[in-house]
Amino acid sequence: MMRTLVIGDIHGGLKALKQVLERAKITAKDQLVFMGDYVDGWSESAQVIQYLMRLSEVNTCVFLKGNHDMWCEKWLRTNKAENVWINHGGKGAIESYKDFSKVEKEAHLQFFDQMKNYYVDAENRLFVHAGFTSINGVENESLESTFYFDRSLWQMALDLHKTIGKNPELYPKHLKLYNEIYIGHTPTTIYFQNEPMHALNIWNVDTGAAFYGKLSALDINSKQVFQSDPLMELYPNEKGRNDRSLNQILGK
Repeated sequence: MMRTLVIGDIHGGLKALKQVLERAKITAKDQLVFMGDYVDGWSESAQVIQYLMRLSEVNTCVFLKGNHDMWCEKWLRTNKAENVWINHGGKGAIESYKDFSKVEKEAHLQFFDQMKNYYVDAENRLFVHAGFTSINGVENESLESTFYFDRSLWQMALDLHKTIGKNPELYPKHLKLYNEIYIGHTPTTIYFQNEPMHALNIWNVDTGAAFYGKLSALDINSKQVFQSDPLMELYPNEKGRNDRSLNQILGK
């Protein structure tokens, strides 16, 4: 039976990616939806992209674009690194490309260029890196950057979950447009949760792999969770982004 698994923000952690796919016992029949932020954090950003490109030749994959991917794509295209990217892990991503040829970088650029801002599957389930704000759905979102940076969708779901979580008819209009919504971008470890979180009809699968957390894969039908070891244990000689304050994390 084909499964659909959603994989959270990887942030240069190739060892964690390989580990979580092995623990999930991925086969060629499985569809994989990656939530974005493949780069920045740990030391193998370019290597993660290379691995994902090869994986897509075997599995049916959907690759969403995150804010870190947007920054890295701009650097690959222009060879100019924005300060905001450098201050949020870009330096490590640039270092990871030091042994990659111009041809390989061009192939990676094409890969970034083909990433999706959002994906809606046949079961009307929405997948988006961060969030959206349009009451008429993602197709009517006015700012592309909202897909990469928005946190209001998740915060709203958390705020409302305690009062209307069991009453879908009371959900805000734009949530009722989709059966389920899957996001990344905001680490669940901020809320002292080590596994994917669920609020209203939204699932957040970013379990803090960029920091102290693990990389997670969620089977969206069974809701079974598979996780890597904490990234700081897989990369014991690196800081990743672990020395950042809470405010800096929220500014990710």
